[in-house]
Amino acid sequence: MSDPNDSPAAPTQAGSQTLLRGLDVLESVADGPVSLADLSARLGLNRSTTHRLANNLVNRRYLTFVPRLGYRFGPKLLELGFLAQQQTDLIQIARPHLESLAASTDDTVHLGILEDGRALYLDKIPGRRRVEISSRVGDRQPLTSTGLGKALLLDSDPRDWQRMFEEDGPATPRGLSFDVWRDRMTGYVASGCAFDLEENQDQIRCVAAPVRDASGDIVAALSVSSAAQYIDDGRMAALCAEVLAATGAISSDLGHTPDPVHGARKPRVRR
Repeated sequence: MSDPNDSPAAPTQAGSQTLLRGLDVLESVADGPVSLADLSARLGLNRSTTHRLANNLVNRRYLTFVPRLGYRFGPKLLELGFLAQQQTDLIQIARPHLESLAASTDDTVHLGILEDGRALYLDKIPGRRRVEISSRVGDRQPLTSTGLGKALLLDSDPRDWQRMFEEDGPATPRGLSFDVWRDRMTGYVASGCAFDLEENQDQIRCVAAPVRDASGDIVAALSVSSAAQYIDDGRMAALCAEVLAATGAISSDLGHTPDPVHGARKPRVRR
């Protein structure tokens, strides 16, 4: 008779149990330092198992151990909490502007940030046209082929562009050489607005621009996407002005002084 623990599902179940136990440990120290003995009692686990779980979290900086007091939250949780608060504030501040832009364009609007070499979608307002944009909140998309991703890279050193382009590998813009991509990016930097000319998905175009904080750094990007039939070359240039107005308003709400130079430039669709 085979051992059920040898089944393909067993490693997954064991990993899930370990994850849940780790979360139980974190929740058990939420009210302050907890000794190993008390932590073991709260979790209903033996001391050796509790010690192993807690020490793994200490090694990953989710917990710290204070002699004579016990385990408490570590710096990693503080960092994640700060980032989560920043993202929440960003979404709340940007939401009215996203809704207004979606209503005025009838197209799908995204808000995203740079995370681990990808564009992470934080919010999405679906358009009112009969166009299905397959993105979802929480998706991570390539930087070099999406309009939103390219908008996040407008302040990046051009010397790093080729590395980013190559790192995206199969996700790089289809059929596009680096030289052509670089020339387009140079134009996007000059205009402050980036395009996706069906590079990420067939028949889908996108116009995007960065959002800046009080220091002037790019902290997010906003994009408008729709089927190519609704966004021809002429409309892309016009949409850029609307997108820049929206990102300028969000940036202003974040404490940034709008850049009049970018606002004065009219983008061209580079092919």
